[in-house]
Amino acid sequence: MTTTEHRKEAPKDLHIGVITISDTRSAAWEEGRDEDESGNIIMRRLEEAGFSSERIIIPDEGDELAEILEKWLEDPEIDAIITTGGTGIAERDITVDVASNFFEKELPGFGEFLRKEGYEMVGFAGILTRATLGIAEQKPIFCLPGAPNSVKVGMNMITSELAHLVKHARE
Repeated sequence: MTTTEHRKEAPKDLHIGVITISDTRSAAWEEGRDEDESGNIIMRRLEEAGFSSERIIIPDEGDELAEILEKWLEDPEIDAIITTGGTGIAERDITVDVASNFFEKELPGFGEFLRKEGYEMVGFAGILTRATLGIAEQKPIFCLPGAPNSVKVGMNMITSELAHLVKHARE
């Protein structure tokens, strides 16, 4: 089958779990303020693409992230997971470390492309992310940086191929 044929067979009605991992965004959320620009970009782009979603904002705590990932991977209503934040090189940036423990397969091209685009936009600083994509329990898990511009670039890729990727992940 061609890619065009695969896209035609891809599921249309997807529900996506969105996790923002950030100490500062989580603290603001707990105080009733939504300062999660990147999470809001993800939610808006998913809605524009015709997908439903739900969001949670947590601090940079590995155990909490692992618990949510495990819960959502077991949930038949969740078709894919997108995280934002915690992909850098600082000590508290744990997203990729935790998420990759669940991966059965990793698709490194996603992160490579995001870093390439980042480099073209902002120079060397654009490669300081460990953004990645993996498959776990037949579900894609995207790990996006927390920077809004990176999220916009990543969501352009995600929304255009998400249904197609979910189809293949379920095979």
